[in-house]
Amino acid sequence: MPRTAPLAGALALVLVTAPASASSAGPADDTLPGGAPPVPAALQPPPGNVLHAVLKARGVQLYECKRSMWQPLEPAASLTGTTVDPARKVTAVHFRGPAWVSDQDGSMVQGIDPVTVPSTAGAPQILYKATGNRGGGLFGAVTYIQRLDTTGGAAPSTSCGGNDPVAVPFRAVFRFFTKKPS
Repeated sequence: MPRTAPLAGALALVLVTAPASASSAGPADDTLPGGAPPVPAALQPPPGNVLHAVLKARGVQLYECKRSMWQPLEPAASLTGTTVDPARKVTAVHFRGPAWVSDQDGSMVQGIDPVTVPSTAGAPQILYKATGNRGGGLFGAVTYIQRLDTTGGAAPSTSCGGNDPVAVPFRAVFRFFTKKPS
């Protein structure tokens, strides 16, 4: 098989998981593939940020009972996807912080100041501002993180009591942005 086959496969994954307008923060009608709802305007990164990577997450959102209400404790998810330029396959983990770490190069980014928009299919969609970047790899220059197209992961609708956490399965698409090159 020619050496270009893996690159072509990675590029195809980017094209499938990222909308055509994803090379910039994009307009409010920016949609995800497969008929997913549009990306709300509130979740768009500021101008000057460009799409860096698209990763699909699969994991659980852990909730704990506090004051007789379910409160988010932490996510635990595996992510797989591709970078945009150059296109290459990447994997990562997502956990408390919220934080994302590349299991290939050790780079990390943490998210702060979440802007949330409700989702009818699960946990809210979110835009985080990046902080605490570590390393020069996948997440070293990330400026914003979107969590979109969530399925599952919402807090249980049952009443709570006791100290045992509850794990709720979820899936989502995470899009990582960096500053547009000058």
